[in-house]
Amino acid sequence: MAIKRIKNIVSKLLSDNYYILKKLTFDYQLTNGNWVTQDREVYDRGDGAGILLYNTQKKTIILTKQFRMPTHLNDNKDGFLVEICAGMLDKDNPEDCIIRETEEEVGYRIKDVKKVFEAYSSPGVLTEKMHFFIGEYTDDMKVNEGGGLESEHEDIEVLEMPFKSVITMLNNGEIQDTRTIVLLQYAQIHKLLD
Repeated sequence: MAIKRIKNIVSKLLSDNYYILKKLTFDYQLTNGNWVTQDREVYDRGDGAGILLYNTQKKTIILTKQFRMPTHLNDNKDGFLVEICAGMLDKDNPEDCIIRETEEEVGYRIKDVKKVFEAYSSPGVLTEKMHFFIGEYTDDMKVNEGGGLESEHEDIEVLEMPFKSVITMLNNGEIQDTRTIVLLQYAQIHKLLD
């Protein structure tokens, strides 16, 4: 039986403007047996799903490019990132979410996706768990131009690129989104486009 090492959790709401930011104060038992009081700010924005879309015939993948203000504030001069297609789970499951996001963001209606793993995005501050998928696309699956939802003010550029070119970008540091890096490395390890 596991020993409970956390007690007296007190939660204070700091913001619920768009997502939820709380300050948590709690008692934590250190490995040496001593109890200490700790404070943490925890940001709850829900869980997400992301997908690496690949075409085995053309040896291409689809990525997106969009503006990300937090990166602009932290040394990304133009604020744009090259990323996998991804989105937040609404009230649906991860598979339905990523199929919906794929059509909204990049314009492809896919039916079959494979979940390869799930992981916490930034466990020191975010509650978010990302569900990672891969999915094969073909040209006949294209149903619109993508670009995201106008109602959400999304402005997403769709990039279909040769896999080898994307790996060169990755190796040159041009891809800086962790989710994208993880799935590109998965594709390399599992030889999806060899």
